[in-house]
Amino acid sequence: MGAYGLLMLLGSIQIIYAASTSLGQRNLKKRIAYSSVSHMGFIIIGIGSISDTGLNGAILQIISHGFIGAALFFLAGTGYDRLRLLYLDQMGGMPGMSGFVAELMIFFGILTSQKYLLMTKILIIFLNTIGIILTPIYSLSMLRQMFYGYKLFNTPNSYFFDSGPRELFISISILIPVIGIGIYPDFIFSFSVDKVEAILSNFF
Repeated sequence: MGAYGLLMLLGSIQIIYAASTSLGQRNLKKRIAYSSVSHMGFIIIGIGSISDTGLNGAILQIISHGFIGAALFFLAGTGYDRLRLLYLDQMGGMPGMSGFVAELMIFFGILTSQKYLLMTKILIIFLNTIGIILTPIYSLSMLRQMFYGYKLFNTPNSYFFDSGPRELFISISILIPVIGIGIYPDFIFSFSVDKVEAILSNFF
């Protein structure tokens, strides 16, 4: 399989393991943290693919996850500031993008890589598909526990107030790049394509 094949295998194991572990976390911040570790596995796979599509996808994933991770932790922090709750089983009752493009490009990077045999590609894609299936499971589970239920209104912390101008400004500032990169990823690629080609010229 080679060193880069082992790197992709390690990334696949990281995606599955961290996604499975995230599902078992009751603490909101811990669940977000483990999901972040899971998504970092896509970067490892993109690098290991040794293809221009895979490396560009890895760069896009790094930038995208920087915004998405910041947004998730910021929203978790503002929620805790109001509710003083971090455990999902106490949060029932609260109402409730670019990462997709990056992960899709990494998959195409694996498929188009000239360095690996077909069976190796099938194995890596199969393992990553398991991780992709686990991602909505823990994400939707988290949203269900946070947004739907009754426990919040039975606690002394049931009073809370909506986001103020500061929180709205920060949230919008983070979400605009997330949506913008998802709609027009070529903006990022305009900076990365030449660098990726220079890196790959050392391998081929």
